[in-house]
Amino acid sequence: MELPFSGQPIIPAAHNQKDMEKILELDLTYMVMLETHVAQLKSLVKYAQAAGKKVLLHADLVNGLKNDDYAIDFLCKEIHPDGIISTRGNAIMKAKQHKMLAIQRLFMIDSSAYNKGVALIQKVQPDCIELLPGIIPEQVQKMTQKLHIPVIAGGLIETQEQIDQVIASGAVAVTTSNKHLW
Repeated sequence: MELPFSGQPIIPAAHNQKDMEKILELDLTYMVMLETHVAQLKSLVKYAQAAGKKVLLHADLVNGLKNDDYAIDFLCKEIHPDGIISTRGNAIMKAKQHKMLAIQRLFMIDSSAYNKGVALIQKVQPDCIELLPGIIPEQVQKMTQKLHIPVIAGGLIETQEQIDQVIASGAVAVTTSNKHLW
């Protein structure tokens, strides 16, 4: 499956409205929205979409919204992002029920997290995996080869060289909030 952002190797991630405004000036289609407040969410997503951006919303980081099935229903039916990112398998399954681009975020902190992550991916079958930290090309390659699901690398990426390495290892894109890499 070719993801719509596979031609965009860097997906900027906004921590706040100032970051989002900078992203809106960029000649990129996709962006990640992090750390939003539920009361501002609808207007921010509409604003970004009106500017031609496709918003990948990190559901776990919406302040004031519990991350459960009802929250994902709300996000899909009322907010209408272009994709949902979550660490929670139930959120990914619910996003898929809504025909939403579903991105499972995994933290690879040790071999136990890796094994649990693989089992979760096999059960949930997300459209894509966001692997953190993204600075480990070997893990990106291993995850891509084992699961045959596109991988996005994110977290702790600080240089263009690191981006090039993880893309060369099989990642379809890199998410970063580092403005210098946008």
